[in-house]
Amino acid sequence: MASGRRSFVKVSVDVPVRYKFLSKTMDVPDKDVHEGATNNLSGTGLVLIAKIPDGETLVHLLTNEILVGLNIQIPSQGEPVKALGNVSYIEAFPEMPGKCGLNVRFLDMPKEDSDQILRYTIRAQITKKVRRGEA
Repeated sequence: MASGRRSFVKVSVDVPVRYKFLSKTMDVPDKDVHEGATNNLSGTGLVLIAKIPDGETLVHLLTNEILVGLNIQIPSQGEPVKALGNVSYIEAFPEMPGKCGLNVRFLDMPKEDSDQILRYTIRAQITKKVRRGEA
């Protein structure tokens, strides 16, 4: 693969995600399970479209003192894919008041779940190319 290119396929898909903030080193201010989505999924992470966390939580997300537990509902799969990730940056969505994009890099995920994401992203990429007449 050429240098500078991704080592995993990324697809723009709309996938529901349930998430919770977790930490082993501190008391997490926000203990709720939240509903979100991703429209950017790869084998290494996702962009989580989420409610903007409170200021204290944001700081700890960016310093990786708080991680994100994810349940990703891959279409046509029964059980959600489970992953733990850290936030590498936060993206503003001015067109979506009260929402932001949390760029989450996967840190821990069962191999079966990782394989499911890879299969799904590859299938989605092939389907997209077929629809555009490229395959």
